[in-house]
Order: sequence, then C-alpha cells, then structure tokens
Amino acid sequence: MTEWLSDLKSGYCSRTWYLNEEFCCWEAEPGMCVDWHKWSNFAPFSFLFYTYFAVCSHPVGCLYSKVLFAFTSAFLVKSWAPYAAGSGISEIKCILAGFIMKGFLGARTLLLKSVGLPLAIASGLSVGKEGPSVHVAVCAGHVVSRYFRKFETNAGEMREIYSASCAAGVAVAFGSPIGGVLFSLEEMSPNFPQSTMWKSFFCALIATAVLSAINPFRTGQLVLFQVHYDRTWHSFEVIFFIIIGIFGGLYGAFVIKWNLRAQAFRKRYLSQYAIWEVVFLALLTAVVGYFNVFVRVDMTEALGSLFRECNGMKDFNGICNPSESWWVAISLFLAAIIRTFFIVISYGSKVPAGIFVPSMAVGATFGRFVGTLVDMMQRSYPQSSLFSACVSDISCITPGTYAFLGAAAALSGIMHITVSVVVIMFELTGALTYTLPCMIVLGVTKATYAYFEKGGIADRMIWFNGFPFLDNKEEHTFGIPVSHVMVRDVTYIPASGLKLKDVESLISQSTYRGFPIVSDRESRYLAGYIGKREIKFVIDRAKRSRPIDPNALCYFSLSDEPTLYDPSIEHFQIGTSSSSSLDFAKFIDPTPLTVHPRLPLETVMDFFKKLGPRVILVEEKGHLCGLVTVKDVLKYEFKVENAENPRDNTVVGEMERKLWDRTITFAKYMKAGWEGRRTTPDDRDSLELDEQIPLTL
Repeated sequence: MTEWLSDLKSGYCSRTWYLNEEFCCWEAEPGMCVDWHKWSNFAPFSFLFYTYFAVCSHPVGCLYSKVLFAFTSAFLVKSWAPYAAGSGISEIKCILAGFIMKGFLGARTLLLKSVGLPLAIASGLSVGKEGPSVHVAVCAGHVVSRYFRKFETNAGEMREIYSASCAAGVAVAFGSPIGGVLFSLEEMSPNFPQSTMWKSFFCALIATAVLSAINPFRTGQLVLFQVHYDRTWHSFEVIFFIIIGIFGGLYGAFVIKWNLRAQAFRKRYLSQYAIWEVVFLALLTAVVGYFNVFVRVDMTEALGSLFRECNGMKDFNGICNPSESWWVAISLFLAAIIRTFFIVISYGSKVPAGIFVPSMAVGATFGRFVGTLVDMMQRSYPQSSLFSACVSDISCITPGTYAFLGAAAALSGIMHITVSVVVIMFELTGALTYTLPCMIVLGVTKATYAYFEKGGIADRMIWFNGFPFLDNKEEHTFGIPVSHVMVRDVTYIPASGLKLKDVESLISQSTYRGFPIVSDRESRYLAGYIGKREIKFVIDRAKRSRPIDPNALCYFSLSDEPTLYDPSIEHFQIGTSSSSSLDFAKFIDPTPLTVHPRLPLETVMDFFKKLGPRVILVEEKGHLCGLVTVKDVLKYEFKVENAENPRDNTVVGEMERKLWDRTITFAKYMKAGWEGRRTTPDDRDSLELDEQIPLTL
C-alpha cells in the first residue's frame, strides 16, 4: 500500500490500477514499460502533480478539496487515536518497565495506526514504518492476549508477550528474525530472562514464516536489499570507515538535540495546529525534495539503489556512471543535508512516524557520497601509495559497501544500539563479507555519540515526555539513603474504623493507585497494601448484590477477626460482607515490597529496574515511615543533575518566541493576501492585521 501510494504521485498503472510501478513493469525491459503512465512528461506539471498528491486529492487546491495522504493520516490520529502518533517505542519501553498507559495498546490504536502509517509515508514525510511496526505488533499481542484470562491477570506474562511482539515487529519490518530478538533484548526489555528469549525467537520465527509465505517482494526472499559484494575490502579503506563511523555518531547527536528543540517548539506553539502542521511539512518536503532524486524517491527504493553494485546492474540516476561522479557526489551530499533537516522537523509530528529507515537513508546517502569520492580518487590516482593494494585492479572500490556501512552507522547513532544493528544489517542485505568493517564503524559510532549524548532518541523522548522510567544502562552513585527521597506524608487506610462513604470519598479524591494499610492511626503498624482497583471492585460487587448502607464499616484486617467489633452487627461472619459491613481481606497484599529507611537509594533503584514494582513502602520495625515511587527517584535524579549542570534556557526560549512571532506574521500576511483577492481595493486598504484574523496555514 505504501509503495502504491508513493508511486501514485508520479503516475499510474493502466493495466491494473492497484499495482505500483515496479510490479506494473515487472516483465518489461528498463525504460520500455508501456503500462505505466506518468501524469505528465512536462516537468512543471509533473512537479505540480507530485506536490498535489502529497497533500491534496484535487488539483484545484487544498482549500476546497478532499485532503488525502498527510491530512487524512493526521486527522485520523488527532480525532480518533492520539496514541497512534509517533513510533511508540519510547512508550513501549515504559510499559515493559511497569508503567501503565490505558488505550495505548488498544484495538483502535492498532487499526488506525495500520491505516495512517502508509498514508504518512506515502505523503513524502521523512518518516519510516519500521519503528511503528513495533507498536503495531505489540498492539496485536495485547489485543490477542485479552482473550486469555491467564495472560490478562498476570503482569509478568504480559511483559513477555510484549517483548516477543517487539521482536516480531522488527523481524517483519526488516525481514530479520534474529535481529528482532536482539533488538528486543538490547533496546526494549529491561528484563529478558531465558524464557522470554525463547518466546521472542518463536514469535519472530512465526512472523517471518508468514511473511515468507506471502512473499511481498515477489523474489522468494525475506531480505529487502539483496546484494552480493564480490570484492573484498582493503586495509586503506579503514580510514574512510572511521570517517563514516564518526558521521554516524555526529548525526545521532545532532538529530537528537535539535529534534528535541523542535518537539519543544511544537508542544508550546503548534499543539492547536497539529493537522495543518503535518500538511505544511508534507508540502514543504514535496516542494524541496522534488528537485533532488535521492530525496524524491521512496526511501526504501533509494536504499536499494544506494546499496547496489554497478557490475551489470541497472543504473540509478548516474551513480554507476563514472563520467557523472562529481554531479552524483554533490547530489548525494545535498540529499543527506536535506533529509537530515526534514527528519529533525518531521519526527514527532502527529502522524505514525518512525526514524529507523529515514536515518538509514541519510547514512546510506552519506556513505555512498564518501564511496563515490574514494572511487574517484582511486580512478584519478591509481598509482598513489594509498591505493597500492589495488594497483592491478582498475576499479577496486565498491561505493555500495560504503552506503551499507553508512546506514548501519546512522541507525546505531540515532538509537544507540550496536549488536542488533550488525545482525539486522546482515540479515537485511546478506553482506556477510563486511563483518569486520561493520564492527569497526559501529565501534567508532558508539565512541562518538557517547561523547555527546547518554541515550538514544527513544530514551531522550522518554525524558522529554516525563515518563517514569529508570534506564538499566545508567549507573548512579548518590550516596544517600532512601529516606531522603521517600514521601513521608502518606495517605494510608486503617485496618478498621472507616465507613463506606469515607472509603468512597478517599478513592474518588485521591489520584493514587493504591494505599498502605496500617493497624491504627497512632502506631501505623504496616499490615499490607491494597490497590484502588480492588477497592472499587469489592464495592461495586457488593452494591450489585444487595443495598449497602453508606455508614457500613469497612474492614481491611488480615487477622482472625476485625480489629474493631461492632456489637450492633448480628450474625457477622469472619471474611464475609453484609449490608452493614464490607470485608476487603481477600484483596489485600499481606507482603508488599518494603525497605528500611537507611537502605541506599541505588539499591532501591535496582529494585525498580529489575522487579518493576509500582511502589515500594518504607518501614522501620514494622512501622510505616513513607513510600517511594519511580517518579520520586527521577525527581531527585533531575534535581541533582540540574544542580551539577545548570542550564539557562532563556536564549532558546527567546529564539522560539521570535520564530513563532515571525510565523504568525507570515500567516497573517498570507491570510490578508487571500482575503484581498476577494475584496475591493477599498476593503483591502481597510483590512487590519491584528489578532482577530483567523490563523490558517
């Protein structure tokens, strides 16, 4: 669907309307396809059709037409499934760590993300489908598991299903089952026991088997970019491999830094114009990218062309023509810059959007640029000592391998992963000859981005959105006990003495998910823990079976009899509820996770990372002292980091304000110009550019 919509911007298949250009011209010789018709052979008209299909469905314009690709995708997300925006990887990492996001993995998100994703990609935005494929796969795992009570009531089993679904999503997206398992292990899951690895492998295996049976590429293979590099690499190329590795690290640091600033600007000023922002980005990408073929074509198609060798292969815009090497090199360099810019401003917009393939496209473009320059140098100076290893060979450089290494470097730089990238790239291309160069490039990339950033784009998005997530990759030494971080003013429930109306008032006014239970208010002896969901369940079940007096006593005691006995209650039975009492004993956790106030904070953080509890209670000699959550730990961590590295955001804020003011001014003048074409000269002179003019893009 994505490829058909992407090719629809340039033409259509007269033989079968739903085929893209590749399948429409499957049996035709290059340049001899009669079934594929372009909208126009006149360059200006082709440009208009290209931009029009990226944004609108009628050549009259967007104002009075039914908007397609970009608008439809953004409208679906904005109106029906807000959680379908973005890639979803950062949120899934938090869910695997124990964070609950209701609706994020629901059936509506699954359906609308599956529909909106091809539309967003076909609009030409610099976004990919591989990251969102992980979200789609986890949504599928969540929806299916809801039909089995065994999984629905077991948080540990659900986390294993989510981890396996992540592996299946990457396996299908890249045709890389082993890479999917390693990606789930390295990037997604905070805990990955042996049983989870086997389930992830089995799930990825089934997913790729189904993909192989469907045979979407009509090649009988799972790999997207099958290459056969028949030349080996030479020792002098290590210098250029290091350059590519440095580029990968710098690319990751640059995109992460400026994308977060773009996200902040979007969140502060453009939250009310999410749909029109996406339409504007699609139009801008189409207008700018049309004039560079490496940006204009679909990113997957561009990657396949950049990876290929030139021995007997179909040329792609001169990349295999030595006489056009300078022009190709300039185009590749500009394409890398343009694509990077659009990734910075597009990733995070309110459409389903990934960053894997766009980053790989940037890396492959830069890598092919470096490979083209090295090939030109070797052809121009074959007798140089630098190229002494290939004097006997007129052309011993394979620029496609540089593109392959550049794609791996950029993907590693943006995600801050290494091992899974190596496996994914090898399964994606089959280029096992370049194992050592790939490891060298990724090693340099890791060293480079570690100097600038301490987390990949997913980790930084978690930090930006304020999700309660503790990264296993980070190590901290605070040197303080947990008592410095814990919440001392705890909302607790006494074991007895509360009336039903008091309990209902407590759970309705409180935002907490659960409450510690103490023996009484004076001693605060810890007796257990109960969740708000369980309290509501008991109350609702009791009200459905019989009328309940609002003054009925509620017992949260685990002892043989209630702590307080009311003589007025006749025929009261232990462990049961009546019209005058409610017993919550069966739903109390008698052994909640507790720690001593003097326990080091680092140990408590390890508990959160490895066990994934929502809350840890702090008690001393059985008495409740406080509680601590992940948010409490993160607040202290950010406080320490801000004290050590204070930041002055006034300059950035002033730049954002000036940019927004200029955007407002431009929009006003555009609005005034449009209104001026429909008014008389006298009306045009009296038109005032004030805040009352509706803001449109």
